[in-house]
Amino acid sequence: MYLDFYGLREPPFSITPDPRFVFLSERHRDALAHLLYGIGQGGGGGFVQLTGEVGTGKTTLCRLLLEQLPENARVALVLNPRLSPVELLESICEELRVDLTGRRGSLKSLVDGLNAYLLDAYAQGLRVVLIVDEAQNLSTESLEQIRLLTNLETPTQKLLQIILLGQPELREMVARPELRQLAQRITARYHLTPLDPDETEAYVRHRLAVAGSTRLPFTRLALRRLHQHSGGVPRLINTIADRALTAGYVQDHAQIGEGTVNRAAAEVLASPLSRWRLPQMGWFAGALIALAALVLWQWPRQAAPPPPAPVAAVEPTPPAPPETPVLDASELAQMIQPNAADGPAAWNRLLSLWTLRADEVNAATAARCPPVVAPGVYCLRSSGSLAKLSALRRPVVLRLSDDGRQTWAVLLGISKTRARLAIGGDTVDVTRADLERVWLGEYFALWRAPDYVPPSLRRGDSGAAVEWLRERLNATQEARVDSDGPAYFDAGIEAGVRRLQSAHGLLPDGIVGPETLLALTARDKDGPRLRRRLQ
Repeated sequence: MYLDFYGLREPPFSITPDPRFVFLSERHRDALAHLLYGIGQGGGGGFVQLTGEVGTGKTTLCRLLLEQLPENARVALVLNPRLSPVELLESICEELRVDLTGRRGSLKSLVDGLNAYLLDAYAQGLRVVLIVDEAQNLSTESLEQIRLLTNLETPTQKLLQIILLGQPELREMVARPELRQLAQRITARYHLTPLDPDETEAYVRHRLAVAGSTRLPFTRLALRRLHQHSGGVPRLINTIADRALTAGYVQDHAQIGEGTVNRAAAEVLASPLSRWRLPQMGWFAGALIALAALVLWQWPRQAAPPPPAPVAAVEPTPPAPPETPVLDASELAQMIQPNAADGPAAWNRLLSLWTLRADEVNAATAARCPPVVAPGVYCLRSSGSLAKLSALRRPVVLRLSDDGRQTWAVLLGISKTRARLAIGGDTVDVTRADLERVWLGEYFALWRAPDYVPPSLRRGDSGAAVEWLRERLNATQEARVDSDGPAYFDAGIEAGVRRLQSAHGLLPDGIVGPETLLALTARDKDGPRLRRRLQ
């Protein structure tokens, strides 16, 4: 209805899970990285638990996870967990295509068949993963049966990795005393929270851009009000924004203000009572007035007691997320062990943060850090300081060294006093001073740019790459250029490049090389960002 009016090719706020419209906030990227790391490492034998409120994107993450699985992964996906233990095992076996001839209805036969399949998969170097969506609907008996599946193992490795996706009620379920054995086997927990106001605005802009919009039809106040009404829940953002666009089209409003969003939210979030037909509401109101008049007429003529003081409603405080452990210098040194698996693990973590699928690039290729890792994805091997990495704003792979031992880590965040690292399967915080003692300054970074951008640009170049360069410079505060003519790398653009290089601690030579390209894309919202607040 409103597509042509707002210059759109398709509806931008459909609630169907179209992967083209996926917007990953920092928390979504971190959650996806945890899931991919759990599958990529395997053998840990623990559960991975991902929870979140309705509409926060758990199923979307599950779909992205399935798209990015490594080639050696085999997955059993259970979407309807309201099953008995026997039915649940039958569903798992069907997903893995285990021969069920003569096994249906027998718990022992099903477990034996599944165990034989897992042993054969292990012999072939395959990782088998069980993903249970809407896991809060599992019965206690079914949860216990899933726990028992983790007993299928070899002397050195568990044969099945289990991922539970569910609403917050799942956390309450596994906290029950009768499920304490399962709770002890949950090695990774992640809780998705709604988008904050800035992420809500970025989410709306992203979906509109994918749908073909060349302008933002919502005012800034309308976007703030959209966040207030939706609470930052993506599904509610979609529903309210779609209704607001429809209302704006009907009222011939090219720009949608907060009033339109308020009315759209009132319709979308209305209670059943507010959706009664007008005649019903009129009759109900009349009856109430008549009843009130009768009560007042018969009320004893005496002073009414003062009304009781209103009691303020107390909002339940959500449980705080677990704090990241802070290591001292000796504990950090103990984590630096010559483990051959740490290199691929670190690169897998960085690739998953960039949501790069296994069929696009693998960790072995990325670890060599070729200039072009994949179409439109570039790699840089360089050196610098923590201040320089903080200015670049992107997660990077670091090589840590202590007393002749070396290991790899991913820098996930940095504040004035701390740094957050992913080492092996752990996420830890350390002081910047302790990190600088074991880091020699070498780092590896990824970034995205159009595949027509060459590794180097300099004065005298022209074409689409220079036009892209000019747009990126104008997206920054310190390096804006006045040139708006043909796409030509002139003196004005060169001066803007020098200002950008100076702001990022780079040699201000006016030549756009790999480090400058990384700096140009540092403020792009497409891609992971370094955390700035560590607690």
